[in-house]
Amino acid sequence: MSETPFYETDKAVAEYLLFHYGSSDEIMPYTGGPVSALHYPVRCVVECFDSGILPSGARALDLGCAVGRSSFELARICGSVVGIDYSHRFIEAANRLKEKGTLSYLRTDEGDLSTRLEATIPEGIDGSLVSFLQGDAMQLPKDIGSFDALLAANLIDRLEDPSLFLKALPELMNPGGQLVITSPYTWLEEYTPKSNWLGGFEKDGSPLRTVEGLERALSPHFVKVREIDLPFLIREHARKFQWSVAQGTIWIRK
Repeated sequence: MSETPFYETDKAVAEYLLFHYGSSDEIMPYTGGPVSALHYPVRCVVECFDSGILPSGARALDLGCAVGRSSFELARICGSVVGIDYSHRFIEAANRLKEKGTLSYLRTDEGDLSTRLEATIPEGIDGSLVSFLQGDAMQLPKDIGSFDALLAANLIDRLEDPSLFLKALPELMNPGGQLVITSPYTWLEEYTPKSNWLGGFEKDGSPLRTVEGLERALSPHFVKVREIDLPFLIREHARKFQWSVAQGTIWIRK
């Protein structure tokens, strides 16, 4: 029997509901903890997109949306949002949140001990503007249309062929549209064959970093306008956390 992929497990769903919707105290109650790394799905929208240059009724696409917080946040500044994730369980959770407004889950505390918490769509967000679909970022529906804002948060280093994804982006974006790609560049062969890595290896005797791979792939159709460091924190249990720093690159479609 094959092992269940991590992103289809109860553990992953609970961890990501906490990551996306947990309060600061629910995630990090310790004095001196890295609180600047909290609320990453919100910061990916607030700190990366310029709402002032979005057209009225802008369409947004959130690829690798997980359990949906960034999609809901995009609904504050866009007229419609499509959130897509490869995980059936994540999309199921996001749709239940959209329908009910809240979703109960168990936060792991220690061993078999847990605390029941509620994920809630924040006030001021119109969930009806958001649609969630299960799908593959490398094989999107042909009739999905084009967008004025596109977020790919912590996605590229979990794709089998990220270059294939990048090649599709120009057709997905309207001229002047904002593209935000964030990633800690954690390349693992269990997700991405080494031959498909965008960076993190030597090429012609020199180190090739992922941001350089992104620039080579995107520069014919996009202008990079900004880079930003985005720390994030995923709680595994009461005394174990994953602290990472994603790099965000912000691009404008030519």
